[in-house]
Amino acid sequence: MAKNSKKNNKVKLLIVESPAKANTIEKYLGEGYQVAASIGHLFDLPRSRMAIDIEHDFEPEYITIRGKAKILKELYKAAKKAESILLASDNDREGEAIAFHLKNAILKKYPDMDIKRIVFNEITPTAIRESVNHPGEIDEPKVIAQKARRILDRLVGYRLSPILWKKVKNGLSAGRVQSVALKLICDRDKLVDEFVPQEYWTIDAELAKGKKNIIAQLVALNGEKPVINSEKESQRILENLKGNLFKVVSIKEKAKTLKPQAPFTTSKLQQVAANRLGFTSRKTMRVAQSLYEGINIGKERVGLITYMRTDSTRVSDTAIEAVRKYLGENYPEALPEKPNNYTTGKKAQDAHEAIRPTYADKTPASLKSHLSSEQFKLYSIIWERFVSSQMTPAKSILKTIEVECKDALFRANASVVLEKGFQAVLKQLAPKEKSKALPVVKEGETLELVQFLPEQHYTQGPAHYTDASIIKALEENGIGRPSTYAPIISVLLDRYYVVRKNKKLMATVLGKIIDELLNKSFPDIVDLQFTAAMEERLDQVEEEQQDWVQMLRDFYTPFNEQVEHVMENLESIKGVLDEETEYTCEKCGKMMVKKLGRYGFFLACSGFPECMNSKPVPLADCPKEGCGGKIVAKSRQGSRGKTFYGCTNFPDCDFVTYAPPVDIKCPQCGYFLVEKSDKKRGDFKVCSNAACDYIHLKKEDEKEDENDGESD
Repeated sequence: MAKNSKKNNKVKLLIVESPAKANTIEKYLGEGYQVAASIGHLFDLPRSRMAIDIEHDFEPEYITIRGKAKILKELYKAAKKAESILLASDNDREGEAIAFHLKNAILKKYPDMDIKRIVFNEITPTAIRESVNHPGEIDEPKVIAQKARRILDRLVGYRLSPILWKKVKNGLSAGRVQSVALKLICDRDKLVDEFVPQEYWTIDAELAKGKKNIIAQLVALNGEKPVINSEKESQRILENLKGNLFKVVSIKEKAKTLKPQAPFTTSKLQQVAANRLGFTSRKTMRVAQSLYEGINIGKERVGLITYMRTDSTRVSDTAIEAVRKYLGENYPEALPEKPNNYTTGKKAQDAHEAIRPTYADKTPASLKSHLSSEQFKLYSIIWERFVSSQMTPAKSILKTIEVECKDALFRANASVVLEKGFQAVLKQLAPKEKSKALPVVKEGETLELVQFLPEQHYTQGPAHYTDASIIKALEENGIGRPSTYAPIISVLLDRYYVVRKNKKLMATVLGKIIDELLNKSFPDIVDLQFTAAMEERLDQVEEEQQDWVQMLRDFYTPFNEQVEHVMENLESIKGVLDEETEYTCEKCGKMMVKKLGRYGFFLACSGFPECMNSKPVPLADCPKEGCGGKIVAKSRQGSRGKTFYGCTNFPDCDFVTYAPPVDIKCPQCGYFLVEKSDKKRGDFKVCSNAACDYIHLKKEDEKEDENDGESD
């Protein structure tokens, strides 16, 4: 809590959510103000019971959150010394609820206290002073919408979870929006598993024009698109073409204009940060929060970006003016005559501006020494996206050369940039692929064949969801809102319903069981359209177009009837995941059982509860000669739970691998294989021995499956 600079005079008390934000704002306001932090919510529903009076219009019972009493006491003390209070929690539903509960709590102790609400989209001196000079009141409809969502989620979670405890396993839980996300992931996993890659071939021709070569792809045979399914077919085509001339039959040029993209919304920022920077959605929001709340830049503390939870692409006139001034001084050739406008989606609430830098002239390069590596990367893409959004389009010429050889047509393309436009400011967001210029040729000219380049491929099926693609799917289907995308993924990971593997989100055995149960027993809960409709009704509550009690009553009555029916009639599958093993408990001599816990599978003594022994599941034999240990999953302390795989005989054996082991021995050296993945080869296995070059591709497994089927 900030110190009172005027010891004998009463001050205005300003309460924000986080201490970091308090530190920044305190420096802007100076004397006459005291800035304190609530550190998020102070009041919520108790965790030990439902705490919703269903019979009396779903009235919730709020209590002080455990561990927050001390913070509340400090705020009471500060309030006692204040002449007035300004509540400055975040400008969204959760922030409005925080302000509402805090106001009520303070008024109970100090009924005559003058309490106002202030909001701002960025933490800059101008924005803070403007908001302080124009305080307002609590937005009641926004508070009611938050309450309705909180109650709805509590009703679903606290009615479904007991079913899972009784029918599947103790300690499980279900959530309204998370269950829909789990369904999306499970459905995608099924498509991936069912997909059978098909072999196909492409044929390129490397052609020479003087000292420059052209790579042209076969695009037509006898006027039709070529379908080449085997190496034998590709060789037949090549034999047919050998010895024939390559003649240029067409040269085309087409002007291309590429427009800049709109500034970031929350979902787009998370998607781009995942694809470009490899950030998880949780990491993106954590780093964005730090940039928003303020960074020490020399002797001043500056909020570098606007509020990072938004579904709007709208930008203030002041920000447009500032960025155009910056562009006029630094990129005058790329400054359009009028500002570029972007349309916000129909489902957007448009409560906040797009995510943008607070100062256009604070370039990433100028701030690099003040930022961590993560902050620099994220600030760079936010700055680049915003500044480029107000620049002229990039212009290029797409040149296409078509070359004929007997009955085959080959084509080569290349782009030549005429005007960089908005791409002049892009570094982190610069286009990944750059085409090479084609040599100057004329129609009718003959080119020399250097070599044919036939290449084998396999059709690519649907990909597992990543943080970026699941957020995109949720947004497109109207599921969740900007503040919920990252928590949705985090909850699924924390519950071990989903794991992140090589940046892919994949359902666990437990996740698939939960998804199947919910699909069969509660189809509405996991239905995309139903859930999207509930999101819209919550928005209507905030817009005062929907009564919140009636909305909950419409949902709860049929839902409760279904819960009672399922609880009574669903067959229990408790213990279905337990599996006998060959391992013996070293403490009591009884056999160990493989069980599924909160963080995955583990071995537990069958003598439980008399014997409490448990240990990790061995994944492979340690490959070190004479060791005899087992390779198990471990977590390194201080690295946010990052998993690695080491020997049970540590510290005597120091064998470590960071790739997930597969209990299959390498046919070349005898070490176990590990799972890897890349864009070119997809999922594959390699030897854990760094000195061995063995690779086992996924398509080889499929060939083995086909051979097994034939032998049967």
